[in-house]
Amino acid sequence: MAFVPTRRGRYIGVTAGIAAAALVLAGCSGSGSTPDDGSAPLTIGTTDKVTTLDPAGSYDNGSFAVQNQVFPFLMNTPYGSPDVEPDIAESAEYTAPTQYTVTLKPGLVWANGNELTSSDVKFSFDRQLAIAADNGPSSLLYNLESVDAPDDTTVVFNLLAPDDQIFPQILSSPAGPIVDEESFSATELTSDDDIVAAEAFAGQYVITSYDFNNLIGYKANPDYDGLLGAAKTDVVNVKYYADSSNLKLDVQEGNIDVAFRSLSATDVEDLRGNEDVEVVDGPGGEIRYIVFNFDTQPYGAATAEADPAKSLAVRQAVAHLVDREEIAEQVYKGTYTPLYSYVPAGLTGATESLMGLYGDGAGAPDADKAQATLAAAGISEKVVLNLQYSNDHYGPSSGDEYALVKDQLEASGLFTVNLQTTEWVQYSKDRSSDVYPLYQLGWFPDYSDADNYLTPFFLTENFLGNHYEDQEVNDLILEQAVTVDPAARTALIEEIQDKVAAQLSTVPLLQGAQVAVVGTSVTGASDTLDASFKFRYAALAKG
Repeated sequence: MAFVPTRRGRYIGVTAGIAAAALVLAGCSGSGSTPDDGSAPLTIGTTDKVTTLDPAGSYDNGSFAVQNQVFPFLMNTPYGSPDVEPDIAESAEYTAPTQYTVTLKPGLVWANGNELTSSDVKFSFDRQLAIAADNGPSSLLYNLESVDAPDDTTVVFNLLAPDDQIFPQILSSPAGPIVDEESFSATELTSDDDIVAAEAFAGQYVITSYDFNNLIGYKANPDYDGLLGAAKTDVVNVKYYADSSNLKLDVQEGNIDVAFRSLSATDVEDLRGNEDVEVVDGPGGEIRYIVFNFDTQPYGAATAEADPAKSLAVRQAVAHLVDREEIAEQVYKGTYTPLYSYVPAGLTGATESLMGLYGDGAGAPDADKAQATLAAAGISEKVVLNLQYSNDHYGPSSGDEYALVKDQLEASGLFTVNLQTTEWVQYSKDRSSDVYPLYQLGWFPDYSDADNYLTPFFLTENFLGNHYEDQEVNDLILEQAVTVDPAARTALIEEIQDKVAAQLSTVPLLQGAQVAVVGTSVTGASDTLDASFKFRYAALAKG
């Protein structure tokens, strides 16, 4: 049953599907101000895909990129910083060890004219937990017991464990967008069409036209009253590409102003020599990895030949054989670097736990160790791996990346690898429904802390849904999140990586930088390619 909003508001409603005819979008403004006078319209191109606008139903970079522009957050990261500060909140603090109290700014409104109050905040988090969508971010709210709204501007988050060091960051994550309780269903996902028709936005932008994974139009929200300030551009068009080669062609010919996610490494290298564009690099938090489904992988728990020791041996043999350096250099031309643990280099607590355990101990593969591992588990025949990757979500080089992984595994004589590929919209559903025994994923962090590379993946109820469970790891993750002493917390983060490295729920492969290609008249890309890892259109200007 479709959920119908009860009130309509100020902006002219534009239903989904008419963006092709109404490619008029606008930037955003903060603190009630208007965009800079004379700002030229800006067109952004991307190969990312949206799964749903509803924050309860998506946990992917393409969807979050849209949500970041149009939904308000209690906490957010200012440009150039990974540290959170109040956004639409006036203040936020612990008022008791298990109570985090947020005071909203007065007079907040949604674009449709509805008042934005603490009731909307409570509703937003209650529905995240109630819906708990397979592809949603509700797992990030593992420490949230309940939410109270004692008055219109006060929100009290009641937490299960005290002294949570992560919770303020989580309020800025994909679990944190606030939604209009009069426009969203409390018990099921709300469709993109209904969200756009309801004008249920209170971020820096509103969506004025929407053609799913083709075109999105944005208009400045004059009532945005948050941390990020006035937008530098009044009109923004976002065009979605199926093929990165067309994205490259359009940015170099000036048909679009900004290309962000994802050009091939070869294209980026080529564009660095083009005087008509500028390649802008930002700090890297992206990781790429292979996920094992513990039920359906070879010898997995739900297979006819289920054997925990053999299934672990298969995972270990894969870890012995992958050559990260070759993938980084041959496929990605150095725009990615080898990753030997679960927390990427540069974050506090990052280790190289896998390097000492697998391969030659120094980062290179070792086929002899892989063979010995399988033999010790009683596996003498070739193991068949059905390995899935997305052909449209992680950039055009994914095919080359996984072709090389296949070659590396098969060259040992130990594996036969059947590569298969699916477009992202279907892929994101299948991968959490036990369809894929092994599959590709990538990760952009929700917040700049090691916890975000551990909690979503390795808690018992985790985003991967790959049937990995370890109570000790689960408890250590919960413990580090509430450990106030920095040295003690770092030690716990390191211990978690060591334990998961021995079990191999996933095999990390690569760590990558953020890259945008912009026309020479475009400014602001370096401001938004910061350690928050959020690409915010409001920082960009043209001319």
